[in-house]
Amino acid sequence: MLLGLHHVAICTADADRLIGFYRDQLGFELVVDQSWEPGTELADTVLGLARTSGRQVLLRTGNGYLELFEFWSPPGRAGDPDRPVCDRGITHLCIDVDDLDETYERLVSAGTPFHSPPQALFPGVRTCYSRDPDGNVVEIQELSAGSPFSVQRSVQSREASARKAVVSSRSTS
Repeated sequence: MLLGLHHVAICTADADRLIGFYRDQLGFELVVDQSWEPGTELADTVLGLARTSGRQVLLRTGNGYLELFEFWSPPGRAGDPDRPVCDRGITHLCIDVDDLDETYERLVSAGTPFHSPPQALFPGVRTCYSRDPDGNVVEIQELSAGSPFSVQRSVQSREASARKAVVSSRSTS
């Protein structure tokens, strides 16, 4: 069952520049800022590339995330910063599911291509990359109930904050 849209990812030549825009200008919260070296087999498997290295940044706003990739290898092609919205530019979008294995098997049976079978990235996060009919990368992931990245957890947190605000407004009336 589809649970929602988790994040979109953008590949950039300068992650610091985009962090400055999304965090400092728009108010996103920096959640993850990490890098990986060539020979990181798990990264290569999930990304469907060889000998990758780079930086990955995850920013949060509301119940959604924005992921930034700055690849050091392989070198990416420069995009046109003035490209029309009909041109390609987003690295991938990610959807949360409650049963990754079932979803993967169902989509494989329907002919959907994948970079790899589901992979455990770290505790509580399993993922795989597929391609939509136009060739866009769609990440499909399953998060454990306690994952700090869970969309459901974000929604529950907002609902709890809303309940507190209602209680607070009643006590001051």
